[in-house]
Amino acid sequence: MPPFERPRILVVNDDHASLLALTSLLDLWAEELNYTVVSARSGHEALRQVLLHDFAVILLDVNMPGMNGFETAEAIQQHPRAAEIPIIFITAYQADEVARLQAYQRGAADFIFTPVIPQIMRAKVSVFVTMAQKNEELRRQTAALGQHTQELVDINERLTREMEERHAVERASHAKDEFLAMLGHELRNPLSAISSAASLLGMPAITTEIALRARGIVQRQTRQLSAIVDDLLDLSRAMSGKVVLARRPLDLGKLVETCLATYRATGRAGMHTLTDELDPAWVDGDPARIEQVVSNLVENALKYTPPGGVIEVSVQRIGDEAVLVVKDNGIGIAADLLPQVFDIFMQVSSALDRSQGGLGIGLSLVRRMVELHGGAIAVSSEGCGRGSVFTVRLPAIAPAETVQPARPARTPGARPSLLLIDDSDDGREMMALALRAQGYEVRQAGDGIRGIEAALADPPQVALIDIGLPGMDGYEVARRLRQDPATSGIKLIALTGYGLVKDQNRALEAGFDLHLVKPVTTDRLCAIIDELS
Repeated sequence: MPPFERPRILVVNDDHASLLALTSLLDLWAEELNYTVVSARSGHEALRQVLLHDFAVILLDVNMPGMNGFETAEAIQQHPRAAEIPIIFITAYQADEVARLQAYQRGAADFIFTPVIPQIMRAKVSVFVTMAQKNEELRRQTAALGQHTQELVDINERLTREMEERHAVERASHAKDEFLAMLGHELRNPLSAISSAASLLGMPAITTEIALRARGIVQRQTRQLSAIVDDLLDLSRAMSGKVVLARRPLDLGKLVETCLATYRATGRAGMHTLTDELDPAWVDGDPARIEQVVSNLVENALKYTPPGGVIEVSVQRIGDEAVLVVKDNGIGIAADLLPQVFDIFMQVSSALDRSQGGLGIGLSLVRRMVELHGGAIAVSSEGCGRGSVFTVRLPAIAPAETVQPARPARTPGARPSLLLIDDSDDGREMMALALRAQGYEVRQAGDGIRGIEAALADPPQVALIDIGLPGMDGYEVARRLRQDPATSGIKLIALTGYGLVKDQNRALEAGFDLHLVKPVTTDRLCAIIDELS
């Protein structure tokens, strides 16, 4: 803190001799009383001084030409900076009571009469100097207290932030633990069902009906496991900003119609009434990601709507937006949970029985995908048991002209020959059996070298190649097949558990025609093979 500034005393007198006498007298006590003396020879000069400096007291001569002492005092009092400065009038005569009242009304704090008695002047001046020093000390203490208070406020804010951060870490840790518990549950249930179905299929006395039911269980639970893995990978990519959208103009209404047709055809909405009102609404989007949004919202409605409930899906263009609405009359959402619906790992119910299933990441993924398309999603509910409404708004574009390319006719019953290269004996054998059941000629190889040898000996029309092969990986197999004229024309499909954009790019650079992420259903794989060949 800077040192104390010595209080100033302003002496105003038009007479040079009187001014010199007063300032000389005051200088005698300046060091003892710790003040500084400033002089002015007119009212105007006094005004300039009070605008530049603070003063402990002003000694002002009453009888001055031009602007007398009373007028000078009145002018000083009109300035906010100087309004509180005490003024001692110096006069050569005894003022009557009326004159004193007038002086006090114009700011007078006291009077000193000439001839000046030094002891009286010293006593009066010392009072105001001491007051100025006390005021300065008090001001400094107030400033120090304010600084200390601010330091305490800063410390309190820092401690509050640290507590909030610690609570956030604790909540995140708790959410992580709950998520891992849910993940274990969601993985073990399908695996248990698949294991039981596989054991059942291995029994010698199994009937055809039981075998069909067991196979259906394996297929459903495999789809469930695949969905869990896909959601985890998609959310990880979305949260890290690694999702690259393959945008193109598309009719949101048509896309939703196709998606709902799949639900109806597969019977996944068989226990609910699924209605739709779908108008044309064009957007610039990634069809796969938009379909993912629609599927997640419909799945969410199915999950939280009891059998017999109604799910309404609508698409329309409103102004510059394409609006998708998924409405259900299910269990609804409590008001306190509405702000958290799109949080990662959030579920409306977290009961121990986990009857609704899922990891609680679907809606978080939906929000991220919608935001990547420049849109927004909102949810509303009138409360528990009153259903919920999810509304997606995407930027609309003008309708695009769609021309379907002509597809070459395929010879009825013709199926391309296949070469399956995979080091997993069980996986390779099951895929080969499934493809042969669909009418394909399938040969197998357990590693890259034997796969290349098989391809050179009898080139297939399509080769399905696993990337994670021992010794020589799938990328190298593809490069070698492309380099050899005898095998360069084979259609190559990469099969891998890695689905990042960089993995797709790497597969295409190695010479693959297509990159597929495991697991792939037999129906989809057959459609892709037929389309590619």
